[in-house]
Amino acid sequence: MTVHFIGAGPGAADLITVRGRDLIASSPVCLYAGSIVHKDLLAYCPAGARIVDTAPMSLDEIEAEYVAAEAAGHDVARLHSGDLAVWSAVAEQVRRLQRLGISYTMTPGVPSFSAAAAALGRELTIPEVAQSLVLTRISGRASAMPEKESLAQFGATGATLAIHLAIHALDQVVAELTPLYGADCPVVIVARASWPEERILRGTLGSIEALHAQEPIERMAIIFVGRSLSAKDFRESSLYDAYYQRRFRGRGAP
Repeated sequence: MTVHFIGAGPGAADLITVRGRDLIASSPVCLYAGSIVHKDLLAYCPAGARIVDTAPMSLDEIEAEYVAAEAAGHDVARLHSGDLAVWSAVAEQVRRLQRLGISYTMTPGVPSFSAAAAALGRELTIPEVAQSLVLTRISGRASAMPEKESLAQFGATGATLAIHLAIHALDQVVAELTPLYGADCPVVIVARASWPEERILRGTLGSIEALHAQEPIERMAIIFVGRSLSAKDFRESSLYDAYYQRRFRGRGAP
């Protein structure tokens, strides 16, 4: 028996890896975070599967499901939104499985920031404008931020920021980043990327609060901040330059 942690992607049922889909289809038990995992993904479950929405459950109750599945010899597909590597709350479950001696696997998924960038139709790293993307958040009820991981410290680098779990504190984001990026710096809020109700709100650090007040977004949103979001007149990458030679190009310069 194995617990398969699966990054279920940002929402759309076809934005899941083939491996993740096949693990769902072969597992007699499926646990999913119903508040943020799209229910269309449950169509991949086999007939007669035990399907459990873990949104209202405590960690102890989730552990009990793993223990019961082990006793029955049933593999578990455990679905988490986006990718497992960030803010998935997988770490504490893995720790319990290790203590219980229950085997597990981890299958990555399409992260929400990637789906949001796709919705914008943009690359987030632009030559000589921004070559770094910082995935971060602000302190919340679930967990506090380490002291040195502040918006101000990340913002001081000038990197593009993808701020998760912070739409409720948009005023704080604006206040901390405006002195660093300037009021004219582009800001884009993407809510529920890849869901049917996907929304995109574009503005600047100087205008985004007023725009958001007119069209409020309450949850499942990423706040992008950075000059790369509107860059147009940038230098092309050397990657495809005719004079740029690399190992796999296999031809001389014209």
